[in-house]
Amino acid sequence: MQLQDLLPLIAGVYAFLSPVWTTTTDRATITMVVLGIITALAAIAELVRPDAIPLEGLLVLLGVAFFVSPWVMGFSGTAPMAWTAWIIGAATFLVGAADLQLTRVHHRDTMAAQH
Repeated sequence: MQLQDLLPLIAGVYAFLSPVWTTTTDRATITMVVLGIITALAAIAELVRPDAIPLEGLLVLLGVAFFVSPWVMGFSGTAPMAWTAWIIGAATFLVGAADLQLTRVHHRDTMAAQH
């Protein structure tokens, strides 16, 4: 296990807890709590099954969801929570995309070696 494997878990927990110390609105709080819980659970599942492409793809989608949530859910004017969502979204997306690419290459190399 590497630090990059823990980043989505840390990001999910941070998002879940961020309304405690960040200026927020009801919509922002609900969004961050829900996305944070889902991200943390997906990250835990990915730690258990590190080569599960669907879980890594889910982390990529969750990163996108975090990033667009301030506009979609209407809290882009609440700068502290919007920035939290944008940073968590970018980090989750990048880690998920990197893991997805590494797993695809690993699977391709494994399949080529078997033939």
